[in-house]
Amino acid sequence: MALTMALPLCNNAQPRLFSSLHRRQTPFGAHKKQLHFATINELRFSSSRPKFNLRRILLPPPKSSSINGYSVQSSPEFLKDSGEAEVDRFERVKRWIDFVRSILPGGKWWNSDDEVETRILAEPVTVSRALLRMWELVAEERWIIFASFSALIVAALSEISIPHFLTASIFAAQSREIAVFHRNVRLLILFCITSGICSGIRGCFFGFANALLVKRMRETLYSTLLRQDISFFDSETVGDLTSRLGADCQQVSRVIGSDLNLIFRNVLQGTGSLIYLIILSWQLGLCTLLICSALAAVMLLYGRYQKKAARLIQEFTASANEVSQETFSLMRTVRVYGTEDEELGRYNQWLGKLVDIGLKKSVAYGFWNLSFNFLYHSTQVIAVLLGGMSILAGHITAEQLTKFILYSEWLIYSTWWVGDNLSSLMESIGASEKVFQLMDLLPSDQFTSKGIKLEGLIGCIEFINVSFYYPSRPSVPVLQNVSISLHPNEVVAIVGLSGSGKSTVVSLLLRLYEPTGGQILIDGFSLKELDVMWWRERVGFVGQEPKLFRMDISSNIKYGCTRNVRQEDVEWAAKQAYAHDFISALPNGYKTLVDDDLLSGGQKQRIAIARAILRDPTVLILDEATSALDAESEHNVKGVLRAVRSDVATKRTVIVIAHRLSTIQAADRIVVMDGGKIVEIGSHRELLHKDGLYARLTKRQVDAVA
Repeated sequence: MALTMALPLCNNAQPRLFSSLHRRQTPFGAHKKQLHFATINELRFSSSRPKFNLRRILLPPPKSSSINGYSVQSSPEFLKDSGEAEVDRFERVKRWIDFVRSILPGGKWWNSDDEVETRILAEPVTVSRALLRMWELVAEERWIIFASFSALIVAALSEISIPHFLTASIFAAQSREIAVFHRNVRLLILFCITSGICSGIRGCFFGFANALLVKRMRETLYSTLLRQDISFFDSETVGDLTSRLGADCQQVSRVIGSDLNLIFRNVLQGTGSLIYLIILSWQLGLCTLLICSALAAVMLLYGRYQKKAARLIQEFTASANEVSQETFSLMRTVRVYGTEDEELGRYNQWLGKLVDIGLKKSVAYGFWNLSFNFLYHSTQVIAVLLGGMSILAGHITAEQLTKFILYSEWLIYSTWWVGDNLSSLMESIGASEKVFQLMDLLPSDQFTSKGIKLEGLIGCIEFINVSFYYPSRPSVPVLQNVSISLHPNEVVAIVGLSGSGKSTVVSLLLRLYEPTGGQILIDGFSLKELDVMWWRERVGFVGQEPKLFRMDISSNIKYGCTRNVRQEDVEWAAKQAYAHDFISALPNGYKTLVDDDLLSGGQKQRIAIARAILRDPTVLILDEATSALDAESEHNVKGVLRAVRSDVATKRTVIVIAHRLSTIQAADRIVVMDGGKIVEIGSHRELLHKDGLYARLTKRQVDAVA
């Protein structure tokens, strides 16, 4: 009986809630039936008694009940769902509040990628330091800067005087004061002509100073980079450095010609406008000054973000250039393996970051424009209200109010132009940070220290307990206590497995790196004490993968040769390297422009050998110089080696790094290296009798050929 009485109470108490809950749990096909049920319950609810407190019922609520054949959940579960809905609404509101806070100035939405931030050098370049560095670059032509600023001052003062005489001319004409009108018109014409002439001179001189700044900056940066140690280029990428020389230096190109030019002009005009406003009405002038101060505060925040954004844009651009340059240089590999989509994905990754920064810059610019327009129109409203009240009180005239409105607009626009160009200046300073940090790098000691120059170089080379590890990998020893002597007129071959330290010995001999232990003696003198340029002039080097410059073949052969070279000498060196025949067969002979697709690897290597022979070196180094040669060309190059050894007059010291057994057999001595150490030394026959590492390498090569 109690249960029977409780059910109608439940029916009358919450019919809408039950029907709403039921609609969420019923399949889609029952919509029509649900609608009928909801209508019936609404009618029941409207005819029911006033609100009834269910807590007065002593019986516990049923776990489930049926209304018109439909199952209805119990009240605790419904209250639980209601609470979850309230929590969801609260979370949504909280997320919206957090989102609004994040996009406001200083919010976390403006923060940048931490991974990229770590790549930026810790010490930022301040505006004053950057401008001082720019002044040092153009200080030799300081008269151009002085002339530019002189014309700027005259033009700014002329322009700021125009509104005064323009307004005075109009009101003089209205008052029919003919003499005053003519005088004001003549002065107005004079100021207009002066402003036009000085503005032209200012723009011309500033533009010239700007071009000079970019030229000097690129020249200084390029010179600094060329004088860095080789280890510096091991840690930097070509794409990043070329981006600094190109895009970053070009970003600075508008500093003098545009940013400083317009900033100083508008500062002068704004200052003149403010002084004139205070003279007209100090009350209105102070109100305008307060509005401009608020605009200046927004301007500083915007400028700081522009500087940070510009720095990140330059980093992302450099990374994108690095990817594209690597892809284009390895285009054949990309095409063969069909990885165009992967490379596009790598490139799009950095483009996405650039778009993200661009979006944030656009939002920041929107805030800046919003602030300006609000404050600008506030200035107009305040000027009209207070000025109108002053006219009614008889404190100022209509002509003074007109002048005040014109100069207040001039002041607010000058403030806006200062802010806009200051943000552009901060953007340029941010882009120039990495450029100035690179320019501040000290040159390698090899270029600053002057060593000794021997009167006659014999070519006796001695390694004494030489050890070495690369600066980028200090925990991985490359050479360990290497000791060897090389005598004049001797051909020494260095062999070993890959990574055994053969090429590192050559790099130390060329002073591309300095030994971390031991020393290298040249004719009894330490290699560090010799003048590095003098020493390299007497060394001929052919690398594993010789690189040729995009110039004609004759210039490539003469490259780096300090003595006066004739064309006959070039052809003689080419004949010695067995390159003369294929060069003569080219359409333009020795004047043929070198292209990657024009010459094969073996042809490039023979041109590199000719370049080394032309220098007439005392020490000749061939680092896998015959790896890309065919059998006939290799036989000819071995003839060159035999000719060098038999030339008693020159007494060249020849170092050959090779894997081919036929090339190694032409050497007087063979040095076998393994794990950065010398394990065997001797002639070909002696090493075969020892049955050591050299014998095993030789046997493997013979088996591979068989």
